[in-house]
Amino acid sequence: MRRFVIGSARNLIESSRQKYQFERFSSSYRFLSSSPAADSPSSSSSSTMAHLVSLSTINPKVIECEYAVRGEIVTLAQILYCNIGNPQSLGQQPITFFREVLALCDHPAILDKSETQGLFSADSIERAWQILDQIPGRATGAYSHSQGIKGLRDTIAAGIEVRDGFPADPNDIFLTDGASPAVHMMMQLLIRSEKDGILCPIPQYPLYSASIALHGGTLVPYYLDEATGWGLEVSELKKQLETSRSKGITVRALVVINPGNPTGQVLAEENQKAIVEFCKQEGLVLLADEVYQENVYVPEKKFHSFKKVSRSMGYGEKDIALVSFQSVSKGYYGECGKRGGYMEVTGFGVDVREQIYKVASVNLCSNISGQILASLVMSPPKVGDESYESYSAERDGILSSLARRAKTLEDAFNKLEGVTCNKAEGAMYLFPRIDLPEKAIKAAEAAKKAPDAYYCQRLLAATGIVLVPGSGFGQVPGTWHFRCTILPQEEKIPAIVTRLTDFHKSFMDEFRG
Repeated sequence: MRRFVIGSARNLIESSRQKYQFERFSSSYRFLSSSPAADSPSSSSSSTMAHLVSLSTINPKVIECEYAVRGEIVTLAQILYCNIGNPQSLGQQPITFFREVLALCDHPAILDKSETQGLFSADSIERAWQILDQIPGRATGAYSHSQGIKGLRDTIAAGIEVRDGFPADPNDIFLTDGASPAVHMMMQLLIRSEKDGILCPIPQYPLYSASIALHGGTLVPYYLDEATGWGLEVSELKKQLETSRSKGITVRALVVINPGNPTGQVLAEENQKAIVEFCKQEGLVLLADEVYQENVYVPEKKFHSFKKVSRSMGYGEKDIALVSFQSVSKGYYGECGKRGGYMEVTGFGVDVREQIYKVASVNLCSNISGQILASLVMSPPKVGDESYESYSAERDGILSSLARRAKTLEDAFNKLEGVTCNKAEGAMYLFPRIDLPEKAIKAAEAAKKAPDAYYCQRLLAATGIVLVPGSGFGQVPGTWHFRCTILPQEEKIPAIVTRLTDFHKSFMDEFRG
């Protein structure tokens, strides 16, 4: 009981602290253009210091960038998270084999103890020895090569080859603290000024719009077709490319998120081939966000990496520039806090590769636990290993539960008045469309909120459920959506559905007619 009370108190303090920080930021922003009061109690020196670093003097690109999944609605309260792909915070358990190997690598002194044989599986002990032998000094607390530990990159490259059926070069692998730093690195490399554009899907994961803004480029939107299950049409890519070029924008790259975030679609292989051909013909770098590659829930769809698709078309290093992103944060592993990931960079010259390495070197290296996890994700236990059966049961249990949760929430959304939700084929999210009554839209305007943000804030206040408004991801003008994760534990989904259903009925009744 004492532990529960302490935990509740901590949560309340943390919620209050974050609410205060949000209000303080809002207040600062609101009064940015106001003149300082004549009777201000601050000394002239502290006043001078405050003006040295204020919203009017920091980099405007920082103010311009937004990250909706941790935005205002999440800041206001932290109750029932349906807003962000953070599986373990919602009760998902880590994969035992992965954690055993990590523990042994971090404390190798126990590897030689007799008790270890009874506490850890034989293959986790063997894998830990293999990994430690690849780390200089067997020290997980030391810096590594800036690209990542060579032996771990060898393992990842071998895993990519097994997945795709085509060779992978460990020198093409850059290990990073999750996929996000890799995306920033590529934007930093490609964007020279606001005249450089990046084609991004709308709706899109806000990392891309934020990163493009921070690095001073131009986001060139292409709209996914909601009517065809969030389809990606090459004709739309061509249209947006030509429009941008007519405005003097040099489009450098195309971002494709597969499986989709926030939209949950899985691309068909023929569609991917058309996208590869488009990038080759137009001279665009293909930035393939493939962090949800394990999260496919429908039997008629299968994940194919863009590397595999391009190589199957006969295109090699000299034909197309391709960067693939992977992360340990998603899939069935959900190790968000460990910050592990990588990018595979192909189709770039040696001179450009040296520049990418230089940028990676500025950060010294990614964290070693994340590097180890990335290698484990791409080389899990195999048939015949002691851990294989327990590993397979954990993996399959998580993925099958996610598929059931997705279907339950999809069905629930489609039963709500004015709400339509496409099939959840993959990833960790649903992105329903909501047709709001005119009175609700006017109420949102009066509150100076986007209509979907207004709906989400009202939902939060009434139920404690945190969703992300679609306006944070981009959407066809005049349409409104919200993103909901499928991550709350399966036994909690019915209660979420009940709360959401009751709120929605009340909201629609309030603003009807």
